[in-house]
Amino acid sequence: MSGPDRRGWLKAAGASLAGLWLAGCDRLNASPGFTRLLSTGEDLTRRAQRLVTDRKALAREFAPTDISPDFKANGSTDPRDPEYLALKAAGFEGYRLVVDGLVERPLSLSLAELRALPARSQITRHDCVEGWSSIGKWTGARLGPLLDRAGLKPQARYLVFHCADTLDPSAPPGEGRYYESIDLIDAYHPQTILAYAMNDAPLPVKHGAPLRLRVERQLGYKHAKYVMRVEAVDDFARFGDGKGGFWEDRGYQWYAGI
Repeated sequence: MSGPDRRGWLKAAGASLAGLWLAGCDRLNASPGFTRLLSTGEDLTRRAQRLVTDRKALAREFAPTDISPDFKANGSTDPRDPEYLALKAAGFEGYRLVVDGLVERPLSLSLAELRALPARSQITRHDCVEGWSSIGKWTGARLGPLLDRAGLKPQARYLVFHCADTLDPSAPPGEGRYYESIDLIDAYHPQTILAYAMNDAPLPVKHGAPLRLRVERQLGYKHAKYVMRVEAVDDFARFGDGKGGFWEDRGYQWYAGI
């Protein structure tokens, strides 16, 4: 099977698995055996995908003329959390990004300090699990150099992105906020950035102001908005339900590569 054919087969297989999971049958979802099967399938899909693709291969980039005139926003579009509202009212002047966890030198950076870090601009396509896509230009601090500045400890394996928006108000206080995680392979990908600008303007609130993750070879729900803290960890079992993200805790795949 040729390279493109293999990638197409893997994409179709992953889509089929995701469809089974998201469509969901209550009886199957309640079965520990079925859950283990899905988890095994996801792990196999991730391993297989990385065998046939270069880990540093770039996501396709587009021309300025390809930028979508109306880039769709979904999920949280105007967080009502008091901490976020206070930052928004002040034009995000008091915003600080915290980088901590398994690092040698914990950081607390203002937006001005983030803008002074090694940056990248890219015009890419955002693919949502709901089936739509939009193209936008993103500018932000490259995550790899930021991690080098903090100095990851040897036991660090993942990054957890803590966000300002509560997406599940019915959850206990502090537990309904959005969060996501990626491994260090994706963290050091050259197109993985913490974006503070969109289409050559400050990042709009509906798209995650003041800072959002762009991890361009992942589906849209991995691109965490309203990022407040990046925590380096050895595993993510203690966060949420231990699946690695807000939507992953609710049945989505952790590895959402495209």
